[in-house]
Amino acid sequence: MSTPPLASGPHGPDALRPLLDTVLGALATGTAARGGPLPAGGPDAVAARVAEALGEVLPEHGDPDALRALVHTLAAGAADPADPLCAAHLHCPPLAVATAADLAVSALNPSLDSWDQAPAASALEARVTAALAARIGLADAVVTTGGTEANQLALLLAREAHGANLRLVCSAAAHHSLPRAAWLLGLPDPVVLSAPNGTLDPAALDAALTELTGPLLVAATAGTTDAGLIDPLPEIAARCAAHRTRLHIDAAYGGPLALSDRHRALLAGLDAAHTVALDLHKLGWQPVATGFLAVADATELDALHQRADYLNAGDDTEAGLPDLLGRSTRTTRRPDILKAAVTLRTLGRTGLADLIDQVLTLAQDFADRIEAHPGLELYDRPTLATVLFRPAHASDDAVAAVRRTLLHEGRAVLGRARADGRLWLKATLLNPHTRPDDLAHLLKLAEGNTPA
Repeated sequence: MSTPPLASGPHGPDALRPLLDTVLGALATGTAARGGPLPAGGPDAVAARVAEALGEVLPEHGDPDALRALVHTLAAGAADPADPLCAAHLHCPPLAVATAADLAVSALNPSLDSWDQAPAASALEARVTAALAARIGLADAVVTTGGTEANQLALLLAREAHGANLRLVCSAAAHHSLPRAAWLLGLPDPVVLSAPNGTLDPAALDAALTELTGPLLVAATAGTTDAGLIDPLPEIAARCAAHRTRLHIDAAYGGPLALSDRHRALLAGLDAAHTVALDLHKLGWQPVATGFLAVADATELDALHQRADYLNAGDDTEAGLPDLLGRSTRTTRRPDILKAAVTLRTLGRTGLADLIDQVLTLAQDFADRIEAHPGLELYDRPTLATVLFRPAHASDDAVAAVRRTLLHEGRAVLGRARADGRLWLKATLLNPHTRPDDLAHLLKLAEGNTPA
């Protein structure tokens, strides 16, 4: 057997071209075989089809058809976020230009733990992260795998600045990664404030900050995962300033609104935070993963610094080679910044803002349809692209059954959320190609699958 070709180097592009044709063909046939937003038959049926296509995981002799067969199977068994009826989660359909850029990263395979592994990528990351941080009024940013890592990193920086007895204060609607980060870092149990309206109440926060002692970190949210709500950030920031309390804002969902002239005002108060989590693989249409943590004081990132002689020897740093180990808690790290940089340059701020405005308008249109439908109930007018609704007069068990039936049949992918003491269907409308007929179809499916 001849030595398999490599993806990079002078012959890499020639080796990749026929393989890309194979992949693109298999994506097309797999998508056609699926025929909808989700494979039909449920988990057992999907697992059986995967097992059949995979066969022996490590055969004695290789199969030259494996690439085509497995990509076809993955596409046929995918929950496709590009299908308008796939609207459950904050999982966007990625832009083609961003996906193409991601291919270049995979082919070149740089790693951002030392300059000599990623010369251009490290320079690109430094410029793009600084520009994104400046857009939301902060000093610098580092790349993360998403909101979870960004929230963990925010708590880590706060602990390093204020000590190991730092206590997290957040609402019951905050992302689960925040209390988990407190646990991982060995911090005291968080103070979790009730959120009867789905957001952090400034008066309740003020009372808690008045009563609590010791260093505190308040975590507010700009875009909750359940309902897409934004905490009253200016009031929260004012309370934190009055109590001299550190503020982190989880804007993984809502942060890209900073690009939109039309919706930027929803993020008023964001620039008062000490740290901000931001994702572009939600309202930024990037392939997973493309997250950031922005910081108001860039010197706080010094807490991440590590010395490993094979990566950032002191004399190399003194000679001018950039030291990248202080830009992440990870070591091996792919340059996810390239797809973001390509997207920002290709679409520009206004191009991305148009997409954001489109999907937020789409959510409002969807809410209008629900309000006008006698058989459906709307939870509330949407703030971002998330809409909660349910069949009128249905029990929680019936609402859950609607969702599972649609999943099992492969006809639609809706999420679920509990609000106001009841279970709701959740539609997260991140596909700018969704049309009014798609929205009508989604509602018809939800209504038609209501158990008697």
